[in-house]
Order: sequence, then structure tokens, then C-alpha cells
Amino acid sequence: MKIIKGGSGGKELVCTAEELKAVNAFAKAELGAEDVYIFSVLLCDNEIDRDHERFSEATLRELGELFVGVTGICDHDWRSDNQVARIYRTELVTDKNRKNSLGADYVYLKGYAYMLRTEANAELIAEIDGGIKRETSVGCSVARSVCSVCGEELGTCTHVKGRTYGGKECYAILEGAVDAYEWSFVAVPAQRGAGVIKSFVRTEEGKRFAHEYERLEKAARLGEKYLDGLRSEVLRLCLVCDKSLHSALSKSVRTLDEAALLEMKSAFEARSAELYPPVTQLPGRGEVTKFDGDEYII
Repeated sequence: MKIIKGGSGGKELVCTAEELKAVNAFAKAELGAEDVYIFSVLLCDNEIDRDHERFSEATLRELGELFVGVTGICDHDWRSDNQVARIYRTELVTDKNRKNSLGADYVYLKGYAYMLRTEANAELIAEIDGGIKRETSVGCSVARSVCSVCGEELGTCTHVKGRTYGGKECYAILEGAVDAYEWSFVAVPAQRGAGVIKSFVRTEEGKRFAHEYERLEKAARLGEKYLDGLRSEVLRLCLVCDKSLHSALSKSVRTLDEAALLEMKSAFEARSAELYPPVTQLPGRGEVTKFDGDEYII
């Protein structure tokens, strides 16, 4: 499940020798403190967002490992010339003085990023310092979306995100970090208090109907198989009745619906019965026929 979920950032940090050492682990040329601008980024947290989803603490910890070395861009525009920063380390922070909406300690994933102090980056650095470039979002993948009510995979249960069941709110717990592929500066945050832009490749609303969709898809395949068999039977009967029609009919038969195919099949069966009436083995009462058995050779 690929998601885009955001946070906030833009606080400049002091470039100590320790920080610079961590930065240089990703640089090919040795960088000095005067060459880099480093800042912190709130990537994501354990709060329920406007999409009625939240990361578990375990998933945040897993994402912390995956985001080290990940590039930062603007507006999720995946172009090489749009790379502006890189995360060189992360930290999982627990704020004992703040609770999330569930009453648990507020936990968030903090990223430490660096960018080069170049003329091209001067405007962006100024916007970060001025608080203009503040909201960020992350692009990542998780393995499961677990229902907070029953603990089953959302989409396999009957619960709907955002609704309340027996006084318990239904939301998705995002579990099992799979990949972290980018983070980005964005303009419009969606997460309460942090800023999130989130998009599902396959929406959670769509996942609720996944089983029904699969059932209908299976029924559609069976229906198409039935129609293919009906078309083949019509073409077979056509060969029996009039071979000259087969070439033209083989092209047009693909466009006919079930009703037309059944009508054509019935007409060909009637014509076939006229052309090839059944041969009886025994004569009628008082009649004598010559029978040599040729009609019954196997």
C-alpha cells in the first residue's frame, strides 16, 4: 500500500562536528560546515489524521530506518533536478508532555536533513528560515491497514473508517513499513496539527468493496466464458447449415449479445433439423425397410 503522508519542518540546526560527520557519510566530496545547511523535519506521527488513519509506534520506528538517506523534493515532483535535500539521520521522539487524541504519549518521527548552500538553494533556505516552507509530506509504503475496532485488515471486515461502533471510533492503523521513497515540501497540509497530504494508489474506500469487486469480476469472467461457448456453438451450427455464411458470421458474431446469439442458435438448430432429419433404425408398423447399417458406423 503506497501512501503519501506529511508532517512539518524547517528548523535550522547547528552544524556540529558530529552532525557534519553524519552528513559526509552521504557526500562524495568532503563538506565543511560552511557548505551545508542542516534542519530538522517532522516526518510523521502517531496521531489520527483527517483520513482516519495513523501510524503505529512500531511502524514509525521502522520508517525511521528506511528514511535515512532518502532525498527531499518539492511538491512530490519526481525529477532529478528537483532534489533539494537529503535526510542523513532520524530520531523517534516521544513527547511525555503531549498526548495524542487517543490519550497516548505523542510520538513522532524526526528527520535531520541537509542541503547545499548554493545560489540556487538560497531562496529555499530563506523560505525555510522565514517559516514559509514548513509543511512536508512523506512517500512510503506499508504492508497492512488494520481496523481499530476488530483488528482485522480493513476491507475484509464490515467496519468503515470514520464511523463509531459501540462508542469506539473506526480508524486504520498503518502497520509494517515496507519502503520509504521520498519526502517533499508541500503547500497544503491535511493532518491536524502536523500537515499531511495523503494519496492511496488503491483508496481505502475502494478496499471496502474489494471482495464484492472480486466476486463480480469472477462472475464477469464466467459470463464471458459462457458467451464465448455460445458464439462457438453458433459458428459450428453455421458450418453444418451453410458454410458460405461462416466467414462473414465469424466476424460479426463477436458483437452480438446473448439474446441475439440464442435466437441465431435456435434458427440454425431448426434449419439443421430440416437438413438432417434423424434416421430411425426400425420401420413403422406393417412396413419393411432395407437396412444395411451404414448410418450407424462408429
